[in-house]
Amino acid sequence: MKITDIQVINLRHVYSECQGFAYAGGRVTARVTSLVLVRTDVGETGIGAAYSHPDLVKLIIEQHLAPHLVGEDPARVEELWRRMANLTLWYGRKGVAISALGGVDIALWDLRGKQLGQPLWRLLGGHSSQVPAYASGLFWADDVATLEEEARQHRRRGFHRVKMRLGRSYAYDMAALDAVLKGVGHDGTVLVDGSHRYSVDQAARISGELATRPVLWFEEPFAPDDLDSYASLRARTTAVALAAGENEFGQQGFRELMRGPLVDIVQPDACRTGGITEVLRIASRAQAQGLRVAPHTWSDAVALTANAHVVASIENGLTVEVDQTGNPAIDELLRGGLQIAEGHLELGDRPGLGIELDEDVLERLRVPEGELMRDGNYSDLVFGAAFRNEAPPYDGA
Repeated sequence: MKITDIQVINLRHVYSECQGFAYAGGRVTARVTSLVLVRTDVGETGIGAAYSHPDLVKLIIEQHLAPHLVGEDPARVEELWRRMANLTLWYGRKGVAISALGGVDIALWDLRGKQLGQPLWRLLGGHSSQVPAYASGLFWADDVATLEEEARQHRRRGFHRVKMRLGRSYAYDMAALDAVLKGVGHDGTVLVDGSHRYSVDQAARISGELATRPVLWFEEPFAPDDLDSYASLRARTTAVALAAGENEFGQQGFRELMRGPLVDIVQPDACRTGGITEVLRIASRAQAQGLRVAPHTWSDAVALTANAHVVASIENGLTVEVDQTGNPAIDELLRGGLQIAEGHLELGDRPGLGIELDEDVLERLRVPEGELMRDGNYSDLVFGAAFRNEAPPYDGA
């Protein structure tokens, strides 16, 4: 088997005015992601995904990396990962370049599984096709009663765990938290995302409140590079598990988080941090330090599936994130959709990632060739000054 072509397809979905959602970075108006297709001379195609600046992902993969990979055996995944890392080393140890090579890496793993006739979760050493999954949504709402009902909806969809966003103000945080807890019921669990909004004192106060409730973790109370604040909070309290890592890249970034360690749960994302190959390395380091792994996923169902296969294959895998904000790249992109029941995502036994793209949805979301990013608030990316409308500072009163 030889690689014959590598293509990046950028996808975009624009919310209607009533469908977007509010968070610390403003109001989200659209979503975006990049799919990576690695084609071979035997007719097999590996599917991957990268979540970063779409125009740059396409440029790096198609114009820089692809010429070095065409003609190579895709089964040599680790060797090709090193080649791509060396090619982008001077401009890409963190950020878009390692995310881009990770998209290729996911596709190579998909091809390896297909070639060997094994689902990745089994090929990587796992024993079950079922992976614990949580609903990710519950963004800021002026009426917290709507959060209570949303939490109930997630339970009806088969989720036992839900993740909500805090960091608006202390009064809001407490009211919203209790509303969501009521919505998930006595046997449900809440995960809390702090959205980088707290000082150390404020985070310690919130941690004390979370410790009295069935909260699984407190995620990213501080900006990703503010490691000193993580260290200060950890020195003051261990009452609630700390989670972080969705904004980290590669082993070098996670090595800093795991020193001490500063967190209990690391959150690498295969489509951001360097692919399945790098997530496995990060998970191995975490295992050696007694830490759990709960990958971030916010972009598309291909990345979600890749992360789920990793969680299914490692001893310290905890859960995977399933975006519930009406993103068709999550909800509709795969034929048959995502199978969620009794708090688990079912991966099945099909070879590789075990997925097939819905071509109609792909064409509907596809960004035309040559078209660059349009202005909008894409949750993690904001284009155009009119869409940059961050929330005011956190009110701790």
